[in-house]
This record gives sequence, structure tokens and C-alpha cells, in this order.
Amino acid sequence: MCLKKNIVVFLGLGMLLLSIAGCKEEKKTIKQTEVIFNKEGDLTIFKIATDSTEIKLDIEIADTEYDIQTGLMYRSSMETNQGMLFVFDDVMERYFFMKNTQIPLDIIYIGANKKIVSYQKNAKPFDETSLPSNVPAKYVLEVNAGLVDTWLLKEGDSLSWQ
Repeated sequence: MCLKKNIVVFLGLGMLLLSIAGCKEEKKTIKQTEVIFNKEGDLTIFKIATDSTEIKLDIEIADTEYDIQTGLMYRSSMETNQGMLFVFDDVMERYFFMKNTQIPLDIIYIGANKKIVSYQKNAKPFDETSLPSNVPAKYVLEVNAGLVDTWLLKEGDSLSWQ
């Protein structure tokens, strides 16, 4: 009788283990999808040094909390004629960083009067070091690294967008 009980218990445990093993879920892999550029406006930079030099860009606009927090994260590239414009409700010193940002950027800080007040050049991908405006700014424009120098941008250059 005792042997019969042991066999029944043993078979029961075996069946339980088989059912648990059969219910084990397969690991699911989540694939990050590429975030693509979505043109939402046109931006023009007017150089103070000349009356005729204009730089034109297609822009995405970050004006919601989610868009501002996400910015250009998770993107592998951006065209030279593209940028992201961050629009804030207030004017204050701004601090940006490159968390989850794969492409090097120039970060251009813009005052309420839509003139460049400062910039941070060649921000390194994935670097979480704070990149301050050092002066109050209402807007921020992110473009590919090196363009501030290529375009010879200066504090006081003005911008317009629609």
C-alpha cells in the first residue's frame, strides 16, 4: 500500500512539473522602432552680419511635455536641413543633456525675442552631462553637430518660424 502511495505521489509530481514546463512563456523580444523626422514647420535663421544670408530648415516642434522630454532620443540620423525646435511657456535658464540621443548635436538657445542667446556645440551622444544655456531662453533649436560653426552663427542672429 505504501509503495502504491509513493508511485501515485511520484506520478502526480511528474505531471505537475510537466504542466509547469509546458506553461512556461517564451521570452519576447521588443524591437525599438526607428523614430523618423516629421516636418511640422519651416525655420529661417537670419545672420546679423549680412542682410542676405538666410539659413532655412525643416523643423519638428517639441511643445508638449512628452515631446520636450523625448526630443531627438532614439534617432540614428538627421538631415543637415532638419532640426528640432523646443518651445517653452516661460523664459529661464535651460539645461539639456544627451540621454538616449545617438547623434551628436549643436544646441542653440534662443531668447523670447527669437535671437540666439547662447549655444553648446558638439554635444556627445549618450552623454548625460548638463549643457546649460547660461542665460534665460524660451526656445531651443537642436541641429546636427558642427552646423553652428559651418553656418558661422553668432549670438544675436535672429530666427523666425511658422
